[in-house]
Amino acid sequence: MRTICLYFEIHQIIHLKRYRFFDIGNDHYYYDDYANETGMNEVAERSYIPALNTLIEMVKNSGGFKVALSISGVALEQLEIHAPAVIDLLHQLNETGCCEFLCEPYSHGLSSLANEDCFREEVLRQRDKMKQMFGKEPKVFRNSSLIYSDEIGGLVASMGFKGMLTEGAKHVLGWKSPHYVYHCNQAPSLKLLLRDFKLSDDISLRFSNSDWAEYPLFADKYINWIDALPQEEQVINIFMELSALGMAQPLSSNILEFLKALPECAKAKGITFSTPTEIVTKLKSVSQLDVAYPMSWVDEERDTSCWLGNVMQREAFNKLYSVAERVHLCDDRRIKQDWDYLQASNNFRFMTTKNNGMWLNRGIYDSPYDAFTNYMNILGDFIKRVDALYPADVDSEELNSLLTTIKNQGDEITELEKEVAKWQAKAEAAKKTTVKKAADAKEPAVKEKAVAKSKPAAKKAEAKKAVAEPKKATGKAKKAAAK
Repeated sequence: MRTICLYFEIHQIIHLKRYRFFDIGNDHYYYDDYANETGMNEVAERSYIPALNTLIEMVKNSGGFKVALSISGVALEQLEIHAPAVIDLLHQLNETGCCEFLCEPYSHGLSSLANEDCFREEVLRQRDKMKQMFGKEPKVFRNSSLIYSDEIGGLVASMGFKGMLTEGAKHVLGWKSPHYVYHCNQAPSLKLLLRDFKLSDDISLRFSNSDWAEYPLFADKYINWIDALPQEEQVINIFMELSALGMAQPLSSNILEFLKALPECAKAKGITFSTPTEIVTKLKSVSQLDVAYPMSWVDEERDTSCWLGNVMQREAFNKLYSVAERVHLCDDRRIKQDWDYLQASNNFRFMTTKNNGMWLNRGIYDSPYDAFTNYMNILGDFIKRVDALYPADVDSEELNSLLTTIKNQGDEITELEKEVAKWQAKAEAAKKTTVKKAADAKEPAVKEKAVAKSKPAAKKAEAKKAVAEPKKATGKAKKAAAK
């Protein structure tokens, strides 16, 4: 049976201050609170709230509708501060039991391309955050902007994930179809779900475009396209940003009405909706996927050039991750939070010089050079703060040795805790055994005491009888003598 995996992502741009509006070296707060609050409220009102209400309604009104969501930790922080109504709706959607929440890097950053330890740490932190908020530990992973390579897949599998979402890029698939389940060539246990970029972009990019040949797009036409695919192609993965519903495609285009009609039209064709975990659990992989170089869902190239395509971007990227190990060592809460926000991928996206004919939101910046200058000034101040905690002249081997020592100590503590728990369990068992033996030993002692009490009473009775018998005999003797 053919099934649709419908997935939305939520991430939020953190707007930085213009460096000339604060005192480098003295003012260490880098964010434009007004722009962040305004931006979050706008996208919440125009997109997130009406879109989430629609998804909740779709679950309640159509028996088999299911959906998946991925939300970065940074986006959750901003939502909790500026748009708590969105958090409430996420909980309502979770309570329906028809929404799966996926895991991703906490910062929605590019650590998977730079530093394995950083990547692992923020993925595990995000997994804990999702479990704490929604009650379930995510089993499926999606990297920032669906970035994937063989090496990244192997790392994700080592963290215990069963599936991963990525792009069905033509330069990787060739003649193959994205409508099957594949697996990582370094870890066959990790199933891969590939995005159908055409069907996804028909909704997220082209839906309201009156110059598009398929305009206007109705739900029955869209489902007919899916139904017309070869019967053996069972999995249709439609992935997009949630903000596409209301921002990229305005609500006046009837995008939400289109979405509401999809389940009924799909049901009429025998097409179901499934969550990513259901798909990777039920369906077998048809083949491994070979991805030597990282791919993503961004731009025509479907690679990482939108973040690391020019000298400025690579300079900023390398400078940021040059302090990764020292940030990993520190426990300063402000530095940790700034690290999350400075890693966000949009900081590097603003610096792109690519001209692909698409409009790009550069945030507060007038040009990629402006974005680079502002970011590097802020990054310079951040690195000075890190240097104050861990001087830059510390040898990298010394840092690695310290990190290894900390890790080994952590492992030793874990093992000791296990040993303590084991001995405590043995002590409890021994205590129970001792109590039982004492109880068993007490019963015979009680019986002996009872017997001992009864013996003196018997002796007294015998003594009385003995006294009575001599007296009786004496009386008889007197009578005989009298005769």
